[in-house]
Amino acid sequence: MSAIAREAGALLMQYFHQHLKIEYKGDADLVTAADRASEVLIRERIGALWPGHDVLGEEQGLSDRGSEYRWYVDPLDGTTNFAHGYPVFCVSMGLERRTAGEPGRRIAGVVYDPTRDELFSAELGLGARLNGELIHVSKTGSVKESLLATGFPSQKRHKNPNIHFYHQITLHSHGVRRAGSAALDLCNVACGRYDGFWEFNLNPWDTAAGVLIAEEAGGLVTRFDGSGFEIDSRETLASNGVIHEALLKEFADIFAGRGLEGLADPRVYER
Repeated sequence: MSAIAREAGALLMQYFHQHLKIEYKGDADLVTAADRASEVLIRERIGALWPGHDVLGEEQGLSDRGSEYRWYVDPLDGTTNFAHGYPVFCVSMGLERRTAGEPGRRIAGVVYDPTRDELFSAELGLGARLNGELIHVSKTGSVKESLLATGFPSQKRHKNPNIHFYHQITLHSHGVRRAGSAALDLCNVACGRYDGFWEFNLNPWDTAAGVLIAEEAGGLVTRFDGSGFEIDSRETLASNGVIHEALLKEFADIFAGRGLEGLADPRVYER
């Protein structure tokens, strides 16, 4: 998996240094030739090594062969960053094993950031690593002292409530970052750079690898109400575990409209 991710990352970097033609699938959903080429490469490598495995990718959808193994592939997470020349993007590959009558278990994951040559990896029960060295989540004990991360959708932002969560949690934490790659955000929780991360409406290929890496590094990942994370949850709240209950309380208060602080009035500021 690591070798495939590195090869796909090297391919992305070849495109990154060229002038790319940007295509628009939606209002602001950028898809590049690099995105497609990376997925083709990954599918070819998986097909050659494990021809019977299912593959779900962002660009080409699901190739369902009825296998107990399913790959979740994001060939270029951070497409908008990539298309604008902002060097924060990655290749994400997660592997799930399913047994009859039971939900699938993610058993391995790799996230590769080619601009920093950082390869995050995890195998179920064996911990998480960054370039081969074991990593662990932070020990930060309060939300007030925490650096957190979040993300916003590339389209229909007016239908997403996250601006309210961003506003409130920014006021109650040390800061909130928005880098534009959910997979890397989860990995940054895993290695302690962030103390927590949340986002609405993520897809399975966004989270399959990063969630496992965060969990294997000692982190906790749930839905916004504290219930167990599932690959199709579309709610992702990850933390170092220590601040998780406090973050859940923040979310419960925001959803209920309790203690919300108003936005600054720009007219007052101007005066």
